[in-house]
Amino acid sequence: MDIAGGITARRRAKGPVATVAIEGMEFLRPVLLLDILSLYTKIERIGRTSIRVRVDVKVNRADAAEEICVTGGLFTFVAIDGNGRPRPVDPE
Repeated sequence: MDIAGGITARRRAKGPVATVAIEGMEFLRPVLLLDILSLYTKIERIGRTSIRVRVDVKVNRADAAEEICVTGGLFTFVAIDGNGRPRPVDPE
């Protein structure tokens, strides 16, 4: 989940990001053997140096016609410069 959220944040920040917080994570259902996982990301907020991304994980099961949500969470990333220090996120 962190990697999926980080990819979304990195694209928006146009450069490296670091995870600084994971909040609101909830486990709704178990992931079973042979489940096919899909991760969906959505940017919820962009601050001066941070990007908050919601990550939802859904599975396709052999016995279910539609995707089932199994977990989700809010991840906060900070854009970093070449020295690992926070840098501003360009407004779009």
